[in-house]
Amino acid sequence: MPAKYFIRPATVEDVDIILRLVTDLAIYEKAEDSVKATPELYRKNLFENHYAHTLLAFTGTPDVPGEAIGLAMYFFNYSTWTGKPGIYLEDLFVKPEARGSGVGKAFFAELAKVAEEKDCARIDWSVLKWNKPSIDFYEKTLGATAMTEWMGMRLEGEGIQNLKKFALESD
Repeated sequence: MPAKYFIRPATVEDVDIILRLVTDLAIYEKAEDSVKATPELYRKNLFENHYAHTLLAFTGTPDVPGEAIGLAMYFFNYSTWTGKPGIYLEDLFVKPEARGSGVGKAFFAELAKVAEEKDCARIDWSVLKWNKPSIDFYEKTLGATAMTEWMGMRLEGEGIQNLKKFALESD
């Protein structure tokens, strides 16, 4: 039986859909107020500057698409140890009503195709520690390994600005 959904790369016409799905993800992660993205920022940074790529899942078929039910947003990184590029999966979200239907697995299959085409050594992503259903899916279904020896670090806004004090003085 064919799937009742399909996955395709996002286009600039999809920025409102992307923002809605990212907001849905933020609500699920109890962080709705953290979403500062706008359609204009997605237009600029995804489709003009190409800083990241987005896959979208829809109900229906490519000829008769239905509702957007998920997204996978990723970008390329680089491993100095492997000497190869990698994929960093920034966000993966499947609407609750579509979970368990294979959409998440299909997103990872699409990412594997990209990784193979680009000769990537790895696919990395983060998951919130409390998100047990996702952790179980990643470990048990996908065979992913938790990177427990690593701790994520971040600078934002003022923290980035404060780095200027470390700049080398020019003559």
